[in-house]
Amino acid sequence: MAEPSNSCEPEPAGGSTPAAQDKPLTVEQALERLLGYARPVDETEALPTADCLGRVLAEPVVSGVDLPYWDNSAMDGYALRADDLAAHGGRLPVSQRIPAGQCGTPLAPGTAARIFTGAPVPEGADTVVVQEVCEPEDDAVRVSAEITPGANIRRRGEELTAGTEVLAAGTRLGPQHLGMAAGVGAAELRVHRRLKVAILATGDELVMPGTALGPGQIYNSNRFLFRALLQALGCEVIDLGIVADDREATVAALRDAAGQSDLVLASGGVSVGEEDHIRPAVERLGSLDLWRVAMRPGKPFAFGRIGETPFIGSPGNPVSLFVTFGLFARPFIQRLQGMRDAGLPQALPARAGFSLSKPVKRRDYQRARLSIDADGQTLVEVFRSTSSAALSSLTWANGLAIIPEGEPIREGDRVDFIPLSELLG
Repeated sequence: MAEPSNSCEPEPAGGSTPAAQDKPLTVEQALERLLGYARPVDETEALPTADCLGRVLAEPVVSGVDLPYWDNSAMDGYALRADDLAAHGGRLPVSQRIPAGQCGTPLAPGTAARIFTGAPVPEGADTVVVQEVCEPEDDAVRVSAEITPGANIRRRGEELTAGTEVLAAGTRLGPQHLGMAAGVGAAELRVHRRLKVAILATGDELVMPGTALGPGQIYNSNRFLFRALLQALGCEVIDLGIVADDREATVAALRDAAGQSDLVLASGGVSVGEEDHIRPAVERLGSLDLWRVAMRPGKPFAFGRIGETPFIGSPGNPVSLFVTFGLFARPFIQRLQGMRDAGLPQALPARAGFSLSKPVKRRDYQRARLSIDADGQTLVEVFRSTSSAALSSLTWANGLAIIPEGEPIREGDRVDFIPLSELLG
């Protein structure tokens, strides 16, 4: 059963639009305009490398060492000179043992060194023979297999040399990046400070979970959805709660939000109904630069400024909020955080496991599930309902299917699919 909407928001049907926009923009036009306003926060801080997961680099990381730092063994085995092995009939005395973390002595001619993965290769050795083809014999080793001179040695600097930039400014740091930084000796990293994002929800019908529902009331799922989406992006969330459907209360809440944040996000109240106060409140306090996007769900999506603080307003229906956040708010936030590669999420080609005989009038992002069929082909199914109030569709789906405007879809047609991982991380 579909969950109720967080706000009763009819699509705009006439009425005035901001002077900056006479008709709905395409998704690409809207994002281009949005990102044109994005300016990364200036403040940075130096943190221990271990504490930088999810943060965005403000300065590049440059290696202070060669990797590897010295020639080392790629395998457990025996280090030797390839020519010595041939000259001594495949049998050599073992002159030393070199575990990882220790350096051996120069290799005596006509001998082999027992060596372990990661240990420095002793001077004079040019090959490491893996232990699986070696037969220990008292204090010697016999190698019966053919060997390749130079095998199983990782040479100094073969991965990178000192002075190489290993991580670029604007990189959001994942576990692999922290490992790379530590691997070149970076004890701390300079990152952009956390972005402060204020959130508020409008609607007299909203109450918090744990409260008994009265007539006409619904639970405020958007508050939890907003917070989780922002926390996944590493933002500091300033939660201003629920704002009543009142013009002056809305103006006061937006002014307060803008005064303590880098970005204000609101859900609900961005359409043209008599109880939709966000648009006129933003226009009173600043400007509205983008209002409508030719898409479904999420046509009444708003962007503007409250003073100098950017503002994003999403529709009150939770699916509309989720989709517009992933397509627009997420890349905008990433750009504010200093990320270089902020843009539309990557879509994958797949095969439609459904059909739509009637073309849609504007681009539709339907909740979808990607699976692999018996032939090993990717197959996309869509949720049974297109309602933007059906929050359960997001827990069923593992992505969004993009339905182009003006084109019917037949089962088996190519359809683009955006994994949820592209919208959430």
